Amino acid sequence: MTDLELDEILTLHWPRVMRRAMRDGDEWAQGFAKSIARHGKRPSWRPSPKQARIMRRMINDLATAPDDELELIER
Repeated sequence: MTDLELDEILTLHWPRVMRRAMRDGDEWAQGFAKSIARHGKRPSWRPSPKQARIMRRMINDLATAPDDELELIER
């Protein structure tokens, strides 16, 4: 994972991953999301290849899942 990709994931995508994990995830997903958020604050931290795969998968799951955060209001 490049520095640019990691920065993009942690800045743009990880907050949504965290909200989803806290709302819908099992204990493991919640712990993993929190751990990545915590480690991501350290400038020298880089995810292992396995962590990077899981991070990408969690982001892809966001893209394919229905977005419950939007509510349609009819007139």
